[in-house]
Formats: sequence, structure tokens, C-alpha cells
Amino acid sequence: MGIQVIIEKCTGCKKCVLACPFGAMQLVDKKATINYDECTVCGACANACEDDAIVIERGAGKGTENIEQYKGVMVFAEQHAGEMKNCSYELLGEGRKLADKLGQELTAVLPGSQVEHLTKDLFAHGADKVYLVDNENLASYMTDPYATAVAAVIAKYKPAIVLYGATTTGRDLAPRIAARIQTGLTADCTGLDIDPETGLLLQTRPAFGGNIMATIKCPRHRPQMSTVRPKVMKKPEPDYSRQGELIKVPVEINPKSIKAKILEVIKEAKSTGDIEEAEVIIAGGWGMGDATNFKMLEDLANALGGAVGASRAAVDAGWMSHSCQVGQTGKTVCPKVYIACGISGAVQHLVGMQTSDLIIAINKDPDAPIFNVANYGIVGDVFQIIPKLLEELKK
Repeated sequence: MGIQVIIEKCTGCKKCVLACPFGAMQLVDKKATINYDECTVCGACANACEDDAIVIERGAGKGTENIEQYKGVMVFAEQHAGEMKNCSYELLGEGRKLADKLGQELTAVLPGSQVEHLTKDLFAHGADKVYLVDNENLASYMTDPYATAVAAVIAKYKPAIVLYGATTTGRDLAPRIAARIQTGLTADCTGLDIDPETGLLLQTRPAFGGNIMATIKCPRHRPQMSTVRPKVMKKPEPDYSRQGELIKVPVEINPKSIKAKILEVIKEAKSTGDIEEAEVIIAGGWGMGDATNFKMLEDLANALGGAVGASRAAVDAGWMSHSCQVGQTGKTVCPKVYIACGISGAVQHLVGMQTSDLIIAINKDPDAPIFNVANYGIVGDVFQIIPKLLEELKK
């Protein structure tokens, strides 16, 4: 793998100098020059250059050079407004198992602004080291600065495995980094393991509409990267007696290199909680008839301290927002109680909720596939059963 400046194309605009997180770029005689001792080939300069004057030779088909230098498991610690996402703790729990099988360390990369207080939770959930990238330009998630920060840490510390939550943020960030550092990415994994013979990461995900489970390997490129669906891995019990090493990684992010600016963050108003965090979910499908009937499910969710979910059919009809969708093209959930109301149980929906601790299905069709995964099934009219259930709860 190599990187070079095509002098004839360089206009001396200095954008590559501003974009480089390691200070490896400088102008000499109004032309870009690379300090190869500092360069990690993260690609930030090439992305910033609008004149195609910086070329990265990736050695297509040859795989990662010095592959044996890549060691350990790294987790992208996703936080928003100083609050850690639960999926990060789930990944640390799974990452701990993978790291122990390899006999290597588990690390976390934490980008943000004024988020050092979160590191104790990362150590408590299994991290041996935390790479903290604290920068005011990382206060709110934006693709370019976060990709620069995380790619810089990966290039410097060379983890063999990097895990991201398959959240809105993780699904946006992980492919950008994979393209930048030229490695593979397996999306929406539901299972991870280590091949005992080769030490490779075994990445399992649903394929062909959930009809088969595919196990994918990345033998020739590093790091091996996966996004993992929230709630499919168990969150470990924290141990606050654990100690770890905090490493602060300085990454330069020039505001002028950021293509977009966040003017305001508006939180979506919801009458119930977030389905990814809820322990009780009341989900409605096509059988609910229209959007107004979801008010009944909201009342039940509020009575049980839960959240309202929906099938794809209900979301496509405009009855509920996509943030409430459960299933293969929505969110994977694993609450203590999942009540499916008027949901037939297509396989695309089942892959998103079938690991729930307790599943209760209400449907008029006794042959509905949802009953095959339900712990309790009620064959009946949801519009008669839910009001009666609410009556009993009010008592």
C-alpha cells in the first residue's frame, strides 16, 4: 500500500494539509508533500483533495500488508450528547469473549467532546484500553469528522477486529471507514465467533430474507469489521472494580474540512419510549386497520411502561414512523415482553423480535405464522382483547 502526490495536478490549495489528522502533509514550494514517517495512509488527504492530486495505491487483490501486525478487538463506543448507547456495552461483552479466545486485548474507541466521564463505564463492561478522541468538532455525530477520527485510531493502533452497532450511526460510519482503509465489512451480524484453526472472525448474518444464515470470513484484509444488530448480544454485568488504560489520541479536525454543519438537534416527540431500550414492546401490524387505532396500543404501552413498535406493513402505510419498525429492514429488539397485535408474522418481522424473552401474539387467523414463535397465542379480535386488557390493568 502506498500514497503519493501527483505534483502536476497539485494546486497548492492546502486542503490536504488541513484534513490530515497526523500533520503528515505540508506545503513545500506551494506543492503538497508527505512526511512518510508520520503518514498512516488513512486517506483523509485524498478525500479532501478536489484535484485528484493524491493517489493511494491499495494493491487491489493483494490483501493487507503486514497482516500479522494487526492484533486485538476494538469496539466503536457510540454515544450521543454524553450518553452511551446500550449496544456499545453489548459489543464489549461479545468483544471480551472474542478477545479472550484470541488471547489478545479488548479496546474501545470513544470519539466525542467532553466525554471522558464515560470511560469508567467502558472499563467496567470489559475494555482493557480506551482510545479517547476528544474534540469540539465531534460534539454531535457527523460522518466526515467521525470517520477521520476513527480511521486515524485504527491506522495507528491496528486492531485485528473492529465492531460497530448496527444503529443509524454505525450503519453510516462503518462503510465509510471500510472504504477509506480498504477492508471488508459484514453488515447486520447476529452472531460472532473465532475460527479455532485460523483465528479468523466468523461473522454470521441472515441472508435471502432471513431464510438462511450466512457465515462470512475476511481472510486477506485487516481489520475484520462488522456491524452488529442491537439486542442480539447480551449486555454484561458491569464490574466497576475493573481498571483500564486511558489513551488520549490527538486528532486534528479542521472545521473548514467539514462539509456540513448541524444548526439544531430536534428530538422526535414520542408518546412512548424507544423500542431499542424498552423492556416491554406493544407492536401493531396491518391488522390494526389504520393509524388512529395505534392510540389503543400507546395506551397499553404507557400502562405497562413500554414502547410501541410496528411491522413494515404498518410503517409503509404511514401509520407509524420508521423509527418504530421491527424486523429485517427495521430494528432488532429483545424485550422481556413482546405483544404482537394484528401481525401475521412474516419471516422479515420474526428475525427482528424472535429472541424476546416472552412473546404474546393476538391475531384472528389461527394459522398466522406469528403463533409459531409465540409463548402465548390469543386467537381473537385485537379490538376486543386490548380494551379488556386495559380495563384489567386499570383495576
